[in-house]
Amino acid sequence: MGLTLCHSSLTPRAAPPPRQPAGLPAAIKFRSAEEAWFWAMAALAARRDGTGKASTRIARPCDPDDILRCLDQLYRQRRIHLEHGRILRVWGERQTPPDPRYKGEASDHFLWTEVMERLDWPLRVKGIVR
Repeated sequence: MGLTLCHSSLTPRAAPPPRQPAGLPAAIKFRSAEEAWFWAMAALAARRDGTGKASTRIARPCDPDDILRCLDQLYRQRRIHLEHGRILRVWGERQTPPDPRYKGEASDHFLWTEVMERLDWPLRVKGIVR
């Protein structure tokens, strides 16, 4: 969501949301950054395997690349590190978050929670997560 200036003053206001083309179902926002990440990983795997989109039944407000751009922005701002990226890839491919009850997954869970908290706000600002 970009900011535009009102003609009558210099007060910023939110740009109107993009219009949905006629005949297409309304895009459904994700409930959480975690849900968005799992969807993005499934879509990226489908793209890699050449099978097309992961799920065409539900219209989503973004492409998987939009989520990757948010992560890239967090990385460039030094809010996440390569270790966060590794955890996202490993557990994203498994389509399940790490379970802190297992000793081997406790540190992964800490990093997972940290990156999901940091990813949440940029996805909300872009209208990807409700």
